[in-house]
Amino acid sequence: MIQRIANRVRAWATMLDAQIKRTHPLQQIGTAEGYDLVHLGTGYGGWTFVNDPALQGATIVSAGLGEDASFDVEFVRRYGARSVIVDPTPRAVAHHGAIMGRIGQPRTTDYVGGGDQPVDSYDLSGVSAEQLTLDQRALWNDETTVRFFRPRNPSNVSHSILNYQHAYRDDTDHIEVPAVPLSRILSDHGIAADGLPLLKLDIEGAEVEVIERMLYDGIRPRQLCVEYDEFNVATRRAFARIDRAHGRLTDAGYRCIHTDGKADFLYIDTRVFG
Repeated sequence: MIQRIANRVRAWATMLDAQIKRTHPLQQIGTAEGYDLVHLGTGYGGWTFVNDPALQGATIVSAGLGEDASFDVEFVRRYGARSVIVDPTPRAVAHHGAIMGRIGQPRTTDYVGGGDQPVDSYDLSGVSAEQLTLDQRALWNDETTVRFFRPRNPSNVSHSILNYQHAYRDDTDHIEVPAVPLSRILSDHGIAADGLPLLKLDIEGAEVEVIERMLYDGIRPRQLCVEYDEFNVATRRAFARIDRAHGRLTDAGYRCIHTDGKADFLYIDTRVFG
């Protein structure tokens, strides 16, 4: 009897998770009208955001590089801006190093599909090294050393503090890296806490904790591009965490005005954009 009940409970939980994987209400938001939206970068690594005059000549924080810098390169070229790229992943660091070796040069080939872009696909003409600054620390909610867990597929580049790809376990293969909150990134790179025009978060699940600490510290980027990576595993725990982050942002006066229907979301500060 007890075994039959346990089997039914497991089957019920499996059924619920299967239903969850179909969709989430946030993925149905679509795109709000009335905003001048721009998309820069590849289909894999690009982002959609509001074409805001405050971006011209500004410094943004772009957390999560991997091996696709198309958004950062196109952004700094278009706006004469600077991107502080935050990523301690070894292959991301190597990719950034290869980009630095081509600074000032035009592209010689096209983008490819997926997230592994050849560095000669970036148009770096007119771009200086200072415009693409790399900070080799992880973004987190505390200043500490964290375990940075390797992805389930070794061909993938992105590591994760949360280890959501392995059911949030703490015993899988990892490296250790220094981690800091957003406030430390801003202060170390000379960015005013009230002067961040755009924040991009593609940090493999850690966006939930980073958003909570950001709001606690009173940091309010004018717009926030965030990938809710946990949608890619779509469990009840993942959905609850994403709901938590969305709720924090909504309570703080942010509005989601665009999603790709998958994992990428754009929030704006309604105190700025209305």
